Amino acid sequence: MPKKKNDPEGNEPVRETPQTEPAAKQAPTHKHADEKAAELEKKLAEQKDAFLRLAAEYDNYRKRSVREKEEAYANAKAGVLKELLPVIDNLQRAELKGEQGVLDYQKGVEMILAQFAEVLKKLGIECFGEPGDKFDPHCCEAVLHVEDKALGENTVAAVFSKGYKMGERVIRSACVSVAN
Repeated sequence: MPKKKNDPEGNEPVRETPQTEPAAKQAPTHKHADEKAAELEKKLAEQKDAFLRLAAEYDNYRKRSVREKEEAYANAKAGVLKELLPVIDNLQRAELKGEQGVLDYQKGVEMILAQFAEVLKKLGIECFGEPGDKFDPHCCEAVLHVEDKALGENTVAAVFSKGYKMGERVIRSACVSVAN
């Protein structure tokens, strides 16, 4: 409740309210408010600085992640190429023909195919799609349907191009003809 104060001229007592309090009493309130505002501004500046640092750190992390992903992709491609280079070398040697006979040439191609199959095995890539296999629409593409009483229902009759998969992931579907 506001204090009563006697008027020196003998008038009625005057009640002091926050609006009528002397300036000396109001000054500490302003000083306190200024200190509080300065403290809040300081905290705000610290939070803003922390936020900007965090945003910069996240941006650097994102850029680094993209760079590392690109580097890992390039390393994977280089690793595959490194495995294939001996096969390419042998194909280039076969191209030189020379004085080879047809049987020697055929044997060389078979050896290159075996070498290529070994490279695929090292890379974890499996070849599928052989005549007589059960037709699987998830990994085989049927381009022809034939009637053959010697083969069972939904059996691969012929393979036009083999399929390849890595684990459960099909890289290329086998292109086949299906019996019955």
